[in-house]
Amino acid sequence: MARLFGRLYSRAELVRRVGDISQLGGTRLVELLDGNQRGVRAVDFATGSGLTFSVLLDRGMDIYNAAHCGRSLAWHAMPGAVHPAFFEPEGLGFLRTFEGGLLCTCGLTYAGAPCTDEGEPLGLHGRISHIPARSVCLDAAWEGDDYVFLAKGAMREARVFGPNIVLTRTVRARLGESRFFVEDRIVNEGFEPQPLMVLYHINAGFPVVDKGTELIAPSREAAPVTDYAAKIADRWHQMDAPTPGVPEACYRHRLAAERDGTTFVALVNPKLDGGFGYYVQWDRRQLPHFTEWKMMGEGMYVVGTEPCLMPLYPRSELRKKGKLPFIQPGEERLIQLEIGVVAGPAALRALRRRCLHALRR
Repeated sequence: MARLFGRLYSRAELVRRVGDISQLGGTRLVELLDGNQRGVRAVDFATGSGLTFSVLLDRGMDIYNAAHCGRSLAWHAMPGAVHPAFFEPEGLGFLRTFEGGLLCTCGLTYAGAPCTDEGEPLGLHGRISHIPARSVCLDAAWEGDDYVFLAKGAMREARVFGPNIVLTRTVRARLGESRFFVEDRIVNEGFEPQPLMVLYHINAGFPVVDKGTELIAPSREAAPVTDYAAKIADRWHQMDAPTPGVPEACYRHRLAAERDGTTFVALVNPKLDGGFGYYVQWDRRQLPHFTEWKMMGEGMYVVGTEPCLMPLYPRSELRKKGKLPFIQPGEERLIQLEIGVVAGPAALRALRRRCLHALRR
């Protein structure tokens, strides 16, 4: 049943009250028209609970805008949702078209810092977020008393005499809920094993990120990646006000999992209505690693929560360490994420309890 306007409604009750469910929520196909964003197709979602978000069909079906009751959940990078034709894959060129957004997918055959691996120069964070979706499908249907709507499409990372990997993504939401689901099916359609590096770059900005914002995570270890991160290692979970000249700080976390293998993190501003932010949960068997990106600079004021398939090292380094994941010919990998809104002190207390419970296992 859909929870709308403070009560639950059945399918029968809703269809008697509206001519079309789009009056309450659903999807809408749009196209961006201005500047270097021109031509980018997107799907706007509205769940009727106050949650709205946009799926960029031409940017790997990543999530750009996201808000709850008009308050932004996502961080927008300065370049914006640039058309993929402007992508510069070499070196740090990725940053010229990095849109930020609530979810930017990194991979599929490489992610992390630029490097040269077996003679092949690789840029930052891979290509998948700049590959447009094909065979796009929007659908909506009643499942009992639940109204479910989705966007689905496929992105192919391929090269002649190289990899041929297909990512099929489904983004799904239900009317009346303040959460959505991302399901990725990754298939190696080639005939050779290929490196598989996947990182979900989930980014929050103001007002979720502010002085006093907390990263709530069942972390057994937060290993600093940089010298600056090591200096403030005891404050990995605490966010500061925007600070002039401060560098980024990254941590590799070892997260505890719940009995069913699920783990989660949440980023919450406790000073905003007693708690406002988001959580993301996933199966640790699908994504065993997690990286925190904390950037408290002026203008560049963002926190990234990043579940990933592999430790976040350059591909060449992972290969040398014997830790580079591969996907075999014909193999399929399934990855599922749930991203939802945290709103109010009760939700914040529940997250803290859940975190403690996971750490006690």
